[in-house]
Amino acid sequence: MKKFIAMLTLISFLFNTSIAYADVLEGHAEKSDTYYQDKLQKELFTGEVEHLEKKDVINMTVSQVLDSTINMEGDEFFAEVTTEVAGDKGVIIPKGTIAHGKIIQTQDPKRLGRSGWIEMDFDYLITPDGREIPIEGKMSTKMHPVAEAGKIAVQDVGYTLAGGAIGGLMALNWLGIEAAIASQGYTLAGGAAVGGAIGLGMALIRKGHDVLIAPGDEIRVKINTSVPLPVYKDTALMQHELFYPGLDIHISDIKHEKDPFGELNTLTLTVMISNLSDKTLSGLDMALINDYNSSFRPSIFGDTKIMFKQIKPGDKVAGQISFSVDNIDRKFWLAFFDRRSGKALCKISLDNAYRGVSVKTKKKNAKLRRKMTNFKREDDILDMMD
Repeated sequence: MKKFIAMLTLISFLFNTSIAYADVLEGHAEKSDTYYQDKLQKELFTGEVEHLEKKDVINMTVSQVLDSTINMEGDEFFAEVTTEVAGDKGVIIPKGTIAHGKIIQTQDPKRLGRSGWIEMDFDYLITPDGREIPIEGKMSTKMHPVAEAGKIAVQDVGYTLAGGAIGGLMALNWLGIEAAIASQGYTLAGGAAVGGAIGLGMALIRKGHDVLIAPGDEIRVKINTSVPLPVYKDTALMQHELFYPGLDIHISDIKHEKDPFGELNTLTLTVMISNLSDKTLSGLDMALINDYNSSFRPSIFGDTKIMFKQIKPGDKVAGQISFSVDNIDRKFWLAFFDRRSGKALCKISLDNAYRGVSVKTKKKNAKLRRKMTNFKREDDILDMMD
């Protein structure tokens, strides 16, 4: 009987203890989640709030090709913010934020030089820290009617003048300089009139261009609502970097430039390298690596002094070096590679360094990017032969 009572007492004790532990563990889990959320908030944000104001503009690049001859109304797509949006208190939308968009209207090119266009709506953003932000944004490649009419008028005058010049030359070639002198220039005038009529006819039947927006093209999305957003700390937006003992690399300037063929695909860095490591390095060991892990070696079209220079232990080198890349708006890291293993010794973030670049350089870069985008779809040579 005593053994039986002892056994019941032990079972009761264990049962009550397990319930108590279950309660403790459940409560602890809830507290832990709240604690880490609060900690994350403190690490990311300053605690202040700014507003993404109505009529603000966000610069983005699309993640896929949008073509007015292929895409239809209702097609969804994603874009990536290429320039951080900041208020007076700090950054509220970081570079790399993803935007969800939808095509709401398209128009094929028409006669009289009227180009096609695409109109898009944006409904939400997804920040790098996983927050979903509802917005109302619009972007259209459609020109203002007055600006479009002015552009078409200039182009048509160009066609007419070109036709007149060609007609005049034809008259001169067919009738000769003597006929032109004998008729006091009327043959040339008549030829120019005929050529002008031909040019005007070309203008009347000329169609505008189709629209093509490709990854790397910068689009500017206008915001239609006011959205309150927390302000990020500077430390929350820093990209991860890899350092090698004794090797110090400082990037003081980053310029966006065109290559000799007119393509805006070159990043020119002003760097200072202090090598107090155990490695002998060369500019040929350098490369830019983007967030897709693609590698880009120094360009021969830029300053090549650092590219072909040996950087021995104890050396300090300063200068410029250029890299031709596929998309200047991607995230990049400047890396030195070990010759034997082929592994990266260090990776220095260009995004981190860009924070220290002068406002003057940033404005020039932004202006150059806006100039390069015309969204014109070039005619395929095979289509032109049909």
